[in-house]
Formats: sequence, C-alpha cells, structure tokens
Amino acid sequence: MSLSVFAAAAEVPERTALVVEGREISFAELAARVERIPAPRPVLVGHADLDTLTRLYALIELGRPAVLLHPRWTARERERFLVACGELEPDPSVPDDERPLAVVPTSGSSGEPKGVVLSRRAFAAAAAASAANLGWRDDDRWLLNLPIAHVGGLSVITRCLLARRPVVVHPSPRFDAAEVAALARRRRVTLMSLVPTALRRLLEPGLAPPARLRAVLVGGAAASPALLASAAGRGWPVLATYGLTEACSQVATALYGTRYGAETGCGPPLPGVEVRICDGVIEVRGPQLMSGYLPPGGEPFTADGWLMTGDLGRLDDAGRLHVAGRRDAVIVSGGENVHAEEVERVLEEHPAIDAACVFGVADDEWGEVVAAALAAREPPSDGELERHLRERLAPFKVPRRIAYLPELARLPSGKVDRREAARQARPGLRRLGG
Repeated sequence: MSLSVFAAAAEVPERTALVVEGREISFAELAARVERIPAPRPVLVGHADLDTLTRLYALIELGRPAVLLHPRWTARERERFLVACGELEPDPSVPDDERPLAVVPTSGSSGEPKGVVLSRRAFAAAAAASAANLGWRDDDRWLLNLPIAHVGGLSVITRCLLARRPVVVHPSPRFDAAEVAALARRRRVTLMSLVPTALRRLLEPGLAPPARLRAVLVGGAAASPALLASAAGRGWPVLATYGLTEACSQVATALYGTRYGAETGCGPPLPGVEVRICDGVIEVRGPQLMSGYLPPGGEPFTADGWLMTGDLGRLDDAGRLHVAGRRDAVIVSGGENVHAEEVERVLEEHPAIDAACVFGVADDEWGEVVAAALAAREPPSDGELERHLRERLAPFKVPRRIAYLPELARLPSGKVDRREAARQARPGLRRLGG
C-alpha cells in the first residue's frame, strides 16, 4: 500500500481515517478535503487538529516535505529552526521514495537546532518493521497523543495511512490521564504510543487499561523497570521500545504478546533493522535511516553506513537490546564511570519520586560527584532515600548532592531537559543526609 490518501479513498472509501474533534472522518471525506487545498504551506505547527492534519496529508500526497514546528516552541525557537532548515526545493532527479516526507526537529537540549530529513522510504520501512511485530487487525485504531512534530506522533499518521486504519486524535496539547483513558475507551482504541511520563500519569489514579487495548509502545525516553513492571502488573500491555528520530522512530521493540520483565529489555531489533554494539555504543543500519541533517553536516554515519547513535547498550544472548543511556551522560567520579540514566531509574523506583535528572558537579577531591534534581509531591526523608539507593547501587553511584524542584524542565519530546534541569537545581543543591 502507498502513502496516498487518494489511493486509500479509492480502496476503502467508507473506512474511518481520522477520529478528530468529535467526528469520524472517512478516507473519502479526507481525500475530498485534501483535494480542496490548492497549495498547502510546507511549514506546519504540530497541533493535531483537523486543519493541520489535512494540510499534512496534502503535503504527503503532493510529495512535498513537511517542515514540522513544535506547538510549544516560542516564536524565536521556530525562527531559528526555519533558518537552520533553509529553503527546501524539490529535486526532480530524486526517486519518489527518496524524496523527503518530513523534516523533524531534533530534541537536543543545547546547540543549534537541526532538522532530521526523513524520506518516504524511511517511513515506509519503519512502518513495515513495526507491523512485522505488532501485525494489523481489522478493528485496529491508534491513539495520537504525541505532537506530530515528534517522530513518534508523525509515525502514527504514516503507519495508519499505509495500513488504511484510523487515527484517534487526542485534542488537547496537555496530557490528562482521565481524558485520555476515557477517549481510548469511547473510541475503541487498540494501540497506543506513550512516553514514560504519560504512562506514569495513567497509573497514578489507578486507571484500568481500555478493554480493546492490545499494545502500548513505551519509548521516547528511558522508562524505569519499576514503572514498566507496575504497568504490566495492572494489565497494561506495555512493550518497551528503543528508537530515535534519525532512525524514523523504532529500532527495537519487545515482541508482541510478551509480558514485560527486566530480562526482555527493549526486545530484539525489528525485522529489517540491523543493530550492532561497537565499544559499548549502539549502531543501527537499515532502510529506515535518515537522509541527513539540515543544515547539512555532522551526520553520524560510519563509512559502511551504520548510524552511530551515541547511546550505550548491549545485546544479550537472545539478541535483545538493553539500553544503558547516553554516552555523553556518563559522570566520572573518582575514576569510576557512573551512567546517569541508571541512577535515574533507581531513583524513580522510589514511590515518592516522580522524576529524576542526574548530572555531575565539579569536586576538588573526586573530580566530579553525582548530583540529582528530583521532583516529588511529598519528598522522602534523606535516610529513607539513602537506604533505597544503597540497597541498589554501588556507593560511588549514590548521589551526594540533591535538590528538589516543583517539576523538571522537559523538552518538547517529553524527555527531561538535562541541561535546564541541572541549571535550575544547582543553586539549591545540598548534601544528601545533611
């Protein structure tokens, strides 16, 4: 099947394409709406409303790249990204499947903005890889609650277009757990993509999973084993997944139908995706990889076409991928390497800690010591927190400095903004235990 709403309308005209703004819109109606747009603007602010989505489908139909801006960006952030992307002129010599479908912003916390150029080939390959694991059922409906400026959100659109299945749009830019659960039940959602923060919010009020829900992809940021285990224990069909924008979303995902366990990690690489570990760093190869960056330069490819992700990980004997964290999130304290994400996961296993960001601070004796910015509605006592940490971590990994913040700064993707969270926490850091 093709990335064409016109083709979908010819094949399944009466089938629902979108559930949005309280309406069910068929592929035939969506195609008619697309046809009425003579020249859709290539720049889209990632609101998942009917007008924006219609323009996105029109750009896909015309083979023109969509330049996606996050709806929570400031005017200055938008301007910087557009300057970085420059003018995108179609190149008639480029084969159709290599034409850019979208330019998706990176989610880095510092430096100049970059756009990741993802081709139609990349989206088609990524969708096929996902479908090889999850499969498609006649009644499948995928919830869209991520911004379409996030590759996870945009991939929901492209997967469902290729499969001729409905997208159920959550209308609010803010994630309200009760609202999302009610929408999923009312609109018979079977598939979800969630960042860990959203999953945690669904679990907090003790919401039961919607009856028809058969899989929840959890990715976009590191999810603690305790969170995933808690969700699985309450009946949520969670599948840990690892991916990145440069690989058009998913790289590895737990096998469909498996119950989460620490041994499953992020599952094996998806069909058609190659993964190898070089000096502890995850490298990826396959047809779903990006075409490059805008502005060009700094593409992290090896000479033989492997994408160097910058993420640390390992493949176990069963071929399942286990992700340790970012290579650049390593703290060297007294000659010992401390992986920030490992410490964060242990901190977030404490029931009182809502979110954690771990970073290094300079120290005359140790070079660096481990520090943590924490969000908690009712912070635990230092003694309780220390006991929790020392039972699970080597002494050199236990944070020596902590600061509590009302909430941790986040990037548009939902990940914690490490640089900003650390900046906000530094003035209030104090010794753990006094």
